[in-house]
Amino acid sequence: MPASIAVVDYDMGNLHSACKGLEKVGASPKITDSIAEIERADAVVLPGVGSFDPAVQRLRSRNLVEPIQNAIASGKPFLGICLGLQVLLEASEEGKEPGLGIVSGTVRRFRPEPEITIPHMGWNELEFTQPHHTLWEQLPGNSRVYFVHSYYVDPTESGIRAATVTHGSQTVTAAIARDNLMAVQFHPEKSSSVGLQIISNFVTQVQTQFAA
Repeated sequence: MPASIAVVDYDMGNLHSACKGLEKVGASPKITDSIAEIERADAVVLPGVGSFDPAVQRLRSRNLVEPIQNAIASGKPFLGICLGLQVLLEASEEGKEPGLGIVSGTVRRFRPEPEITIPHMGWNELEFTQPHHTLWEQLPGNSRVYFVHSYYVDPTESGIRAATVTHGSQTVTAAIARDNLMAVQFHPEKSSSVGLQIISNFVTQVQTQFAA
């Protein structure tokens, strides 16, 4: 039996796009807002598109915060995507709601500069700060992925950064990783072969842990 991957549904996500990416690498994801299904799953994916406050409000209204916290604490592989990364932090300059607080730090807005666009939109090159992490296996050093964001995460603990990206003169966090917790600011499901490799690397980790 293949490992089960729960894709959390809170009406803020590119759920079907994320699922297609997982399916392309051989996974069988299930979109769900069921606490029981999230608890039973071997891994959890939290996608997200939109604004910070509505996202955390909807997670709380569906009683999904504790299941997400428990999933991460249990050691099962967890992947946050875009807004699904940002809500993991304590607070955001985009809104007033407290975040989930799983990662210490704040979500910040890009500083305006004469020659940059906000939102940061399009393809940009990753700089790996945890170059040997599972997510980056079989990727070239100049890997480019697709971003759409006006805000970026600024974690208190610098060692949790797994990759950065530079926009104008600002170098910001593009991905975080700590033990079983992984999350990316970019959209791997929209990042062509590089993105599919990242998703495949996550699924491989899930399958390896599931089989152990």
